[in-house]
Amino acid sequence: MSETGNRLRKLLESPNFDPQNYVKQLSQQSDGDRDLQEHRQKIQNLADETAQNLKKNVYKNYRQFIETAKEISYLESEMYQLSHILTEQKSIMESITQALLSTDKDETSKEMQAAFPKETEELKQRTLTSLLEKVEGGKTIMDTPGRHLVYNGDLVEFDVDNMSPVQKVHAFLMNDCLLIATWLPNRRGTVKYKYNALYDLESFAVVNVKDNPPMKDMFKILMFPDSRIFQAENSKIKKEWLEILDETKKNKVTKDRHTKEEEVPTSPVRVESSTNPFDQDEDEPAGAEESVDLSLEWIQELPEDLDVCIAQRDFEGAVDLLDKLNGYLRDQQVTPRVKELRLKVEERVRQLTEVLVFELSPDRSLRGGPKATRRAVSQLIRLGQSTKACELFLKNRAVAVQTAIRQLRIEGATLLYIHKLCNIFFTSLLETAKEFEMDFAGNTGCYSAFVVWSKSAMRMFVNAFSKQVFDSKESLSTAAECVKVAKEHCQQLTEIGLDLTFTLQSLLVRDVKAALQSYNDIIMEATKHRNSEEMWRRMNLMTPEALAKLKDEMRSCGIRNFEQYTGDDCWVNLSYTIVAFTKQMMSFLEEGLKLYFPELHMVLLESLREILLVAVQHVDYSLRCEQDPEKKAFIVQNATFLHDTVLPVVESRFEEAVGKPAKQLQDLRKSTRPVRINPESTTSVV
Repeated sequence: MSETGNRLRKLLESPNFDPQNYVKQLSQQSDGDRDLQEHRQKIQNLADETAQNLKKNVYKNYRQFIETAKEISYLESEMYQLSHILTEQKSIMESITQALLSTDKDETSKEMQAAFPKETEELKQRTLTSLLEKVEGGKTIMDTPGRHLVYNGDLVEFDVDNMSPVQKVHAFLMNDCLLIATWLPNRRGTVKYKYNALYDLESFAVVNVKDNPPMKDMFKILMFPDSRIFQAENSKIKKEWLEILDETKKNKVTKDRHTKEEEVPTSPVRVESSTNPFDQDEDEPAGAEESVDLSLEWIQELPEDLDVCIAQRDFEGAVDLLDKLNGYLRDQQVTPRVKELRLKVEERVRQLTEVLVFELSPDRSLRGGPKATRRAVSQLIRLGQSTKACELFLKNRAVAVQTAIRQLRIEGATLLYIHKLCNIFFTSLLETAKEFEMDFAGNTGCYSAFVVWSKSAMRMFVNAFSKQVFDSKESLSTAAECVKVAKEHCQQLTEIGLDLTFTLQSLLVRDVKAALQSYNDIIMEATKHRNSEEMWRRMNLMTPEALAKLKDEMRSCGIRNFEQYTGDDCWVNLSYTIVAFTKQMMSFLEEGLKLYFPELHMVLLESLREILLVAVQHVDYSLRCEQDPEKKAFIVQNATFLHDTVLPVVESRFEEAVGKPAKQLQDLRKSTRPVRINPESTTSVV
């Protein structure tokens, strides 16, 4: 920067700088406009330089900011790792301390019990009695001999659905049951709790609940079909509850097994005590009880294993256990012990069936499609519940199809919506049929239920279809295209041997018939209106392009000899009314054939005859009334076009598409004859 620039910068940066005085002095010292312009340029250069320096400083500071942020991120990551390590160390120390305390406690308890077994048992019973005195409504619990306290403590119960705290409870674990008591808000004397529930140890399963902060230190007790969730004070107490509950349940099973073994008589005196054969069960010969060995470990633990499988939703494992038991007892004698075992197992089968039924409810398995139900259906069939499985499967799929149709958004053109609707419905129907065939391959009796369900589902589809196509008063061409799309999709079901075409047609016939009759009335009114304004003049299309377009339209309608009715230049030797009628008539015929059902044969045929009859009668009336010979000749030419061209084309096209003769159209054509004109008279068309 030059010396002048430095002086100017210092002047502008000085704290006592006064802009007004500076400008005033500058104006007095300058010789003219040129000096002021030069001074202005210097100030502008100084401003640009200052701005550039500011940008450099901002960029430099921004880079330093980014580097600082990176360093902070690295430091944060290291702090997180350090915190994680400290947490792990703390958890390890707590586990070691807990293990040591638990070991010491168990050893002390075992030593005390071994040294003073009777005193220990009495102490447990006294402890239980003193605790139950604090429970309102719990005094009768001690009536069972041999019952003593194993463990107790405070817990917090949570709602199973929304995981919100419900109440504070106190749990008493005894050697054969679990007592749940709630805290009393208003205590009366020594009573602190109120009796809530008492569960036999064999009636529930205990499941650990994975920690999901802030929900932690929880475990679940499953008593099908209900369940309860409790939260312990910390992880140590939760672990103690889980371990002691599991150990107590096992001890009870072992004790019950030994008790039953001791009750089995070893002396044959019982058999010889009576010589009356009617004292024995008809199905149980003497000595049969000893012939069935139910002391196997897997049989003794079977009820509890079934409870665990149901609680863990291991349906296959539960059914496998049942099959194993049935196979073992198939050829065995039916003894009282076998009956008792079967009663216990039947209760579990009932619980398992209810769980599987719940699994097949629409709220559980709609999103996965038909395959989502396969697991529950297969297990119900293995349990001999194929009829119930079929009913639930079809009910599930009905709700799924109904939900899919309701969720389909109605937007855009009607034909686009119908394409989506048919794709969703018939794809779901096809997948359901394939899944049904796979799941119920060995149950042919269920196929009739599927056919009935298919017709019900088709009725649901037609309701949605008709509401969008016919109730909204769409044009006949749109309705015909929509029905054609539905027919094509329905035809795809024949690939798996399911033909619902007749069902679809029978459900649509009422709406299609109404649409045909409505459009028939519209065409007849339009034809009559055009006839009232008929001037019997030749068409002049003005341009060759318009004439070529009309020829293409007539050719696409099936009028092959239209060329013979075109004259020189752009003239057509037919009236506007006859040409418009022909186009509208052929369009109605094509749309009607798309909507054709066998039930609508006479309806469509009568509509075609009525429309043609209006045109024929109009030509006949015009011939009778017209006096001008030239116009009469022109009318005759139009009548010849109707008789020799339009009527045969309509008749042949109908018979070709339907495969049946069009008798009404044949009669109409025979009742008319070519018109001949002589100078004195005319022959009528009809």
